[in-house]
Amino acid sequence: MPLQLGKVLASAAAQSVQAGRDAIGLVRRQGPSQFQFWLIALAIGVAAGLAALFFRKGIDWLQSTLYGTEDVAHLHSHAESLPWFWILMLPILGGLITGVVLHVFTPDGRVRSVADVIEGAAMHDGRVEGKAGIASAFASLVTLSTGGSTGREGPVVHMASVISSWVSERLHADGITGRDLLGCAVAAAVSASFNAPIAGALFALEVVLRHFAVHAFAPIVIASVAGTVINRLEFGGVTEFHLPEGNTLEFYVELPAFLMLGLLCGFVAFILMRAVFIAEDVGNQIQAGTKMPRWMRPALAGALLGGLAIAFPHIIGVGYETTSAALTGQLLWHEAIVFAVLKVIAVAITMAGRMGGGMFSPALMVGALTGLAFGLIATGVFPEVSGSHTLYALAGMGAVAAAVLGAPISTTMIVFELTGDWQTGLAVMVAVSLSTALASRLVDRSFFLTQLERRDIHLAAGPQAYLLAMFRADTLMRKPQDPGAADPQRCAEMVEDGIFIHAHATLEQAMPLFEKAGTPFLPVIAKPENDEAPRIQGALFHVDALKAFNRALAATAAEEHS
Repeated sequence: MPLQLGKVLASAAAQSVQAGRDAIGLVRRQGPSQFQFWLIALAIGVAAGLAALFFRKGIDWLQSTLYGTEDVAHLHSHAESLPWFWILMLPILGGLITGVVLHVFTPDGRVRSVADVIEGAAMHDGRVEGKAGIASAFASLVTLSTGGSTGREGPVVHMASVISSWVSERLHADGITGRDLLGCAVAAAVSASFNAPIAGALFALEVVLRHFAVHAFAPIVIASVAGTVINRLEFGGVTEFHLPEGNTLEFYVELPAFLMLGLLCGFVAFILMRAVFIAEDVGNQIQAGTKMPRWMRPALAGALLGGLAIAFPHIIGVGYETTSAALTGQLLWHEAIVFAVLKVIAVAITMAGRMGGGMFSPALMVGALTGLAFGLIATGVFPEVSGSHTLYALAGMGAVAAAVLGAPISTTMIVFELTGDWQTGLAVMVAVSLSTALASRLVDRSFFLTQLERRDIHLAAGPQAYLLAMFRADTLMRKPQDPGAADPQRCAEMVEDGIFIHAHATLEQAMPLFEKAGTPFLPVIAKPENDEAPRIQGALFHVDALKAFNRALAATAAEEHS
């Protein structure tokens, strides 16, 4: 009898495995149905939530071990009692580890983050780099555990995107499905990191997918809720920050102050972003001028951070202790100013040193400090018509973060969910709207899109700009043997006159040439080696380029409005 039961169980198990394989094969061939897609979204949400949880717990454990404290929430207070040489050496050691990891596992020694996820959504069918992404997550984990002054949301978002990319590859997902799965992973990662399900879903739609298509909403919400559940199973339903009582707005009389705060925060966000980009350019010049190995660059940045942290340990890590102190009004005016300036410097050093980490948490801290400093002045000058100065810290936190991310909707929501304060929405929205409007005109819409613009990836201008870069000349050209091919003699004459395009060039380079030359086609040549004469491979016709571009625009519009 036991033998027969064992055979029955073994047979049932084999049939279950085969059924699972058949189901996966069906999904690969035909694509997932709506219900199947929701289940996949749920699974990705759970996986991304667990990844975010383990990343956060890993940082806590390493910080606790390296800095010798169990209360990592008050890390900088404990760091004040540590020997100065330990504060100095930890970021250097972390930078060395980070540099070696990125040197070995990435082609350019650069940490992958949110900007790469946005690029993957727009230009790579919702895929991101796997090996480089995993290496970046590990590098950011080390950086944030050893004194790096950035945030954890960027690495978590990219790590979750690696998971969704793996799933997309297994399912042979098309572009729309791949992007939706990427959105699910991002939403779950953000919601699991900050216990913010609404903001997680909105962040994925507003920042990464950059549209609010109905077909993407349900699976992204499912994944976001799954990520939140993972967070709450570990940490409970508590908010990240606790605010004092009495955050009241004196309505019409006080609104002009928040308008001014919004403009100030937009300018502060611009300074924060420009500081990072200037520091990165300086780092590139130093590296090129000294011929410094790229794996040494994070260690040099770590030495600068360590020296700064000896005198000002509040720059260590994501800075939630200082942010909380600002939101509860525990800092003096001059402390808020000095801490904000030093945090900007520390973030610029960390990012320019290619140590890893994100920009959201630093933006929250700088915004809270800016808002507190402004609020202390406003409530001091007009005490009779002012509410609490901590309300200005809350509004400033949202305003700077929204301007840096270029995401006013999701940032407003995440501020509410991080603090649990929904009664001051008017003040936050006023400050957020003006800060975002100002900063988006001083940079290319956001920190992430400006990063991509600096790499000559033009997503900020919209699909009409970046879609041109997705088509190479050799994929659209007519070869000499194709019907309607260009006249070989005419092609040779045009090449002699310098009118041609290389095979690996994109429509981004071809369209201006069409306008300048005024010809119906451009000869396509292979890139010559040494002193070889150019070899004509075919011709790119203007009409073919326009047709391909129009099809891509139509497909993008259809996806965004479906």
